[in-house]
Amino acid sequence: MAEAGIGVDIVEISRMERIMHVTPSFISRMFTEEERAYCDASARPAAHYACRFAAREAVLKSLGTGFGQEGVGRNDVCTSRDSNGKPIAVLSGGAQAVAERLGVQEVAISLSFTGDLAIANALAITAESRPKPKEDKISERQVIAQSFREARSVLDELERVQEFEVDILAQSDSEPDPSILKADKE
Repeated sequence: MAEAGIGVDIVEISRMERIMHVTPSFISRMFTEEERAYCDASARPAAHYACRFAAREAVLKSLGTGFGQEGVGRNDVCTSRDSNGKPIAVLSGGAQAVAERLGVQEVAISLSFTGDLAIANALAITAESRPKPKEDKISERQVIAQSFREARSVLDELERVQEFEVDILAQSDSEPDPSILKADKE
């Protein structure tokens, strides 16, 4: 099982504009209704369509496959947005089957464009590639070290009590008053 896969794709925005004018049906065949609504409402629809097309390619590259391979159809990868507007990859059909076979839990994407270029990056994330949460548990070594510190503290206290008792006995030939010893021990 792969730990993670990375994919990147670049699309010329001017090329997407030409496709949109020459073959308008391409947009309705390739993009979901949600994607079309988002792109068509933007100031530069071709740039947003180019980003989403690049995202499809980048996602498939991150899975180590492509359209027409391993049963992956042209509509098996699309984009959506989460509640914060962040683009997310949505897999279905053959693309989802490939992801499941690889143990991919999520494909994170990043989309951008400038000038005439649209770019998409994709990262296929598996359980092995996710950062492990730090455990608050104390290691066995730390437990043993703490036990030794506590034991040393008890021994030090016993030594102080014994030294005090010896000093008291040395000062007097008779038995010391137990109340003196008791007061100092507390």
